[in-house]
Amino acid sequence: MMFLPLMGTIAANVSSLGVIYMYILGFDFMRFMVHSNVEVVPVRPFEVFPFLRLLLITPSYHSLHHSSGDSNYCLFMPFYDYLGGTLNPAAFKTHGRIRKEGTKEVIADSVFVPHGVDFVTGFHMGLTLRTFAAYPRTHSRWFIYPLIPLAMLMSIPAWLWGKAYVVSHYTLHGLHQQTWGLPTHGFQYLMPRFHKRLNQILEETILEADRLGVKVLTLGALNKNEAMNGGGKLFVEKHKDLKVRVCHGNTLTTAALLHELADDVKEVFLTGSTSKIGKAIALYLCRKRVKVVMLTASDERFDAIVKEASQDCRQYLVRATKYEAGQNIQTWIIGKWTGYHAQQRAPPGTTFHQFTLPPIIHFRKDCVYHDSVSIRLPEKLVHGLNSCEHNLPRYVVHACHAGGLVHALEGWQHHEVGPVDVDQLDVVWEAAMKYGFTPA
Repeated sequence: MMFLPLMGTIAANVSSLGVIYMYILGFDFMRFMVHSNVEVVPVRPFEVFPFLRLLLITPSYHSLHHSSGDSNYCLFMPFYDYLGGTLNPAAFKTHGRIRKEGTKEVIADSVFVPHGVDFVTGFHMGLTLRTFAAYPRTHSRWFIYPLIPLAMLMSIPAWLWGKAYVVSHYTLHGLHQQTWGLPTHGFQYLMPRFHKRLNQILEETILEADRLGVKVLTLGALNKNEAMNGGGKLFVEKHKDLKVRVCHGNTLTTAALLHELADDVKEVFLTGSTSKIGKAIALYLCRKRVKVVMLTASDERFDAIVKEASQDCRQYLVRATKYEAGQNIQTWIIGKWTGYHAQQRAPPGTTFHQFTLPPIIHFRKDCVYHDSVSIRLPEKLVHGLNSCEHNLPRYVVHACHAGGLVHALEGWQHHEVGPVDVDQLDVVWEAAMKYGFTPA
């Protein structure tokens, strides 16, 4: 049918290559437009010239064909549907309704704010290569790596003038969740001279979320660096009138890691023991009468943690200064980068649990490794999630991301910043399980 007009011009000897190309390209344009699932045609021309409704098809017009199945068959001119009696009576009202709804700004209830890990990360976002965004970071192919110099070049203006941008969004239990990526990379957080600029970007992001009416903003990965902003505490203390709740999500991260441990564990070797998460792990486990060998070079920090424990639990906290102290312990919890030689101190069959960034390399084949603490979302209740979070499979997110979701779903009004509240670990975990979250 589509070639009949061309055949007519050819038969009449009035055709040309230009006409043929324009017709085919125009046909393709119309076909892709009506299948785009985005209403791009304004309503105003149809109001001024009503007869256009029968001459020009719109994406919303064709969408009714797929939803009803018994109307709006014509791919170009609604006039033929009108003649055949297959014109959907709701077609024009649907066009106006969708255009009106499209002008409304969708405000997220909860926002997760991660950052780039390396220069390849940017190619795994929907803004660049949608195919790769649908797969974990490990799905990268060889032809991505020659593009790294381009990514490095683009990172310069992004660092100077960039702001947070929407990477993905989905709904869960009626909650609208968005991920706002920052134009930053992991190595920048390891350099103290960059902390001022990083905090500036984060502060602008928090204030923008507050202006829009976001309820909870969760800081991902190194955006809650203790040395940089005290786990988000800097922003809360500076802007005391914030309506958005700032959340580091470390409470659920800690709880999820603790639930990775075997039920019969009696002793653990803990590195990064004086960090927010490490401290919470130590205090929680000593309450459960589990011996915690804490690797730390600081007497003061260790003593401060011991003082926070109740008198009858302090005996379970033991300080160590060398990795050799863990050579007979088969449960290691890693909160600080641990290299090849340090891992060799662990006995065969050791299980490594970790909350360090980046995750440690698996040097031991005779040991078991748990990577980043993560949570699986209830797939049947998640709508609109079309990308993966870094190295994680679809529907699996970092525990801090899930922690922000729980904060928003529960409607908690406190900021989750600074130290992890040990008394809230079981509360947050039970809330997460209530909403169908499971350990990944």
